[in-house]
Amino acid sequence: MIVDVHAHYFPTAEAFSPEARLQAERARGGPVNLVTDYAHYWATASADVKVVLFGGKARLSGIWQDDDAIARMAASDPERYIGFLSVDLAQEGWMEELERGHQDLKLRGVKLMPMYAGFYPNDRKFDLFWSYVSAQGLPVLLHTGTTFVSQAPIDCTLPRHLDDVAIRFPDAKIIMAHLGHPYEGEAIAVARKHPNLYTDISALHYRPWQLFHSLMLATEYKIWPKILFGTDYPFTTVDETLRGLERLCEVQIGGFRLPKDHMEEMIHRDTLQTLFG
Repeated sequence: MIVDVHAHYFPTAEAFSPEARLQAERARGGPVNLVTDYAHYWATASADVKVVLFGGKARLSGIWQDDDAIARMAASDPERYIGFLSVDLAQEGWMEELERGHQDLKLRGVKLMPMYAGFYPNDRKFDLFWSYVSAQGLPVLLHTGTTFVSQAPIDCTLPRHLDDVAIRFPDAKIIMAHLGHPYEGEAIAVARKHPNLYTDISALHYRPWQLFHSLMLATEYKIWPKILFGTDYPFTTVDETLRGLERLCEVQIGGFRLPKDHMEEMIHRDTLQTLFG
């Protein structure tokens, strides 16, 4: 069993402003279709997979997917899908959306997009958010690292801000997406400190030079148990990600090679047990 901890669900292009769709071309150097087709997802996943899926809410960047669609998708096949809600903490009414997504829609975690929405996750005015997710056992996956959106402030997404959150809310289960790239060293240092802080490798295999060195650093810091498998679908697929990770294990630079056993353990880790107990 593989758990894909990072997959988007955007059933229509209406979730994105025209500017957001245009800027998304920077992500892969060309046109990207952000509308998700899960028939395609499963056709390109040769392994047995469970999927954590979510939309996203970030008014600043022109992204807004309501949680009802996520809940419907998750309920359509609960053996395959684990739905996460989204909130934009920069907008009024986020507490009501958080409670509704969790209590009424029965979504099991939260996706935050601090950079895309323009807020700092460690801002003290969001302590109520962190208190709630800690008490309710809701894992929080946050975008960390770079972006293709011009108006999104990268400073909001630096992994160091999650160090502050984890110090004050040690029970919160937090996943830093994309290994914090290009701030992987910072993400690795922060993840090592805190038992409930994790990171994922989604959307990194197509930058193999960068990912090889990042995972060598993870090896030196001994944080492989904190690394989770993810795709960032629709930017890439399960099989593309698996092939990319396999090729990385074939690379040798000087005396340095990635440990294949650690890679296999990461791919097949019981992430649901890690996140939900």
